[in-house]
Amino acid sequence: MNLEKEILSFLEQPQPGRFEELAIQLFELQRKKNRPYDRYCRALGVSVSSWKEIPGLPQQVFKHSEVRSFPAEETRFEFRTSGTTGEGYGRHLLPSLRLYRTAVLRGWAQARLPDYSIGLLMPCPQQNPHSSLAQMGAFLGEDRDHRSFWKDPGRIDVESLRNFISAQQRPVVLFGTALAFLDILETSEPMSVPEGSLIMETGGFKGTNRTIEKRDLYFALSNYFAIPTAKIWNEYGMTELSSQFYSSNVDQPHIGPPWARVVVIDPATNREASPGQIGAIRIVDLANVWSVLALQTQDLARNGSGGEFHLIGRDPNALPRGCSRAADEILGARRR
Repeated sequence: MNLEKEILSFLEQPQPGRFEELAIQLFELQRKKNRPYDRYCRALGVSVSSWKEIPGLPQQVFKHSEVRSFPAEETRFEFRTSGTTGEGYGRHLLPSLRLYRTAVLRGWAQARLPDYSIGLLMPCPQQNPHSSLAQMGAFLGEDRDHRSFWKDPGRIDVESLRNFISAQQRPVVLFGTALAFLDILETSEPMSVPEGSLIMETGGFKGTNRTIEKRDLYFALSNYFAIPTAKIWNEYGMTELSSQFYSSNVDQPHIGPPWARVVVIDPATNREASPGQIGAIRIVDLANVWSVLALQTQDLARNGSGGEFHLIGRDPNALPRGCSRAADEILGARRR
């Protein structure tokens, strides 16, 4: 696909002025190749002249339909959501990992995150081949010293992590789920990372009975690892996307790379919320060539004035009016 090459080139050398052109080209191509998405757009009756008008396909459609913009026989990779909500798991189907790998590595660089040695508090792809997070960690570890400290069945090898940290002469990155960090906080004694180190947590307590407020988690991590809260970051991503958004410290907004943008949607109007208004997050991700570039999430955020957003949390009822009816129509068509 020639558009894949163009978008790969955009990821390598972003030209923000081309974002809208590429987004509309990809939208039109995906409507031709992706039946669930085309059916959804028809149900909404959309006419698109701007990237902000591109409809976001609701996340739950990935649990009930094959959201694919390429021939089924070319499928080589399948990432899956956790399936902890009781509705089954969503699937992100891909013929290649080129775009995902480039989005991960270039997105990390775009956020000006360091290339220090990295300790991964997550499974590796061999332990969980359907985890996009595991694959992300593997990509980040390709050209740097790295170790994974994930032990089956989902526990962290804290002593190996402690030995890894104590052996470092330079700063390190510790990257894992909030749940993995919480497990460490609750089960082991504090340790100190080298000065200048960074913690990257991905959030995520869905499907468990454990939770902690972000502010409390960051202060606990700061005390445990002897690290300033300004050096604790959050990575916001999801199985159905190829790109990530990053924020640092407790109250800072999330910012994405030049090839992925966010619109916070007013649920009452299904249009962009006013600056400062709370709404549902819609993400337009050019790296999502093989599924659908626009995703309507069930996460809430406060709209920022410069393209950033302040993440608030998940709301299962956050789907804007109109989107819900259109999603019901395509899911109903699948069941008939």
